[in-house]
Amino acid sequence: MNTQVRIQANNVSFTYEDAPSPALSQVEFEVREGEFIAVLGHNGSGKSTLAKLLNALYLPTEGRILVCGFDTGKEENIWEVRRRAGMIFQNPDNQIVATVVKEDVAFGLENLGVPTEEMYPRVESALSAVQMNRYADSAPHLLSGGQKQRVAVAGILAMEPSVIIADEATAMLDPSGRREVLETVRSLNRNKGITVVWITHFMEEAAQADRILVVSDGKIVVSGTPREVFEDIDRIRDLHLDVPRMTALAAELRKEGMPLREGILTVEEMAEEVERLCPLKSAT
Repeated sequence: MNTQVRIQANNVSFTYEDAPSPALSQVEFEVREGEFIAVLGHNGSGKSTLAKLLNALYLPTEGRILVCGFDTGKEENIWEVRRRAGMIFQNPDNQIVATVVKEDVAFGLENLGVPTEEMYPRVESALSAVQMNRYADSAPHLLSGGQKQRVAVAGILAMEPSVIIADEATAMLDPSGRREVLETVRSLNRNKGITVVWITHFMEEAAQADRILVVSDGKIVVSGTPREVFEDIDRIRDLHLDVPRMTALAAELRKEGMPLREGILTVEEMAEEVERLCPLKSAT
């Protein structure tokens, strides 16, 4: 199937003012329509800088980024870029601007000048998509962290973006909140075809992506499917990253002589492999 390129980075570098070296250097990659891309990297690797470049919050020092065909380096394109590429930030409290959930979701639409008669059906649809419609009249400060992030996603979704960029969107949430936010965004990706760039330091989240980019010292040093990236455990650990827990466990068990297959990423895959090697016998 022929799919459009949603994001294209061509030889992109970025240097902060007065910094001795670039935060990103000669970065090149493409993200196609409907892909779910995870971006990994140790602290200071440049992955959050990359997120801000994709949303035109920063502009490349060198090179060019196209978002849905719009060059982020041209001032006249910035509004179009941000309308098409919505961004979820790390702290859910920093994204709430209104005292009622439905008004917060409508905020972006008001800035776009969407007519009132069109605005509220879009707000209702967006809240329904993230399963937060029953909280439409609630005060955001009464919500959990995961629920606040889902409201943030709804606010982006109401603007009908082609791309969602999540910059460590689950970093400040508990495991339950992380799960509900990731499941929400993954569902939007699968069911609505929204392209996702998911920046994270949780390996189990990255394992659910279609493709992973690993950033180190401002460069993309590894790229591939989760199985391709995590199969070289030593390489990933050399980059000061971990691997999914089941991948690490499988590697240790193989060292002890258990003939587990390569490429195990999840608990379900581990259970299937153990069942294959040690089938349960039905009771007689």
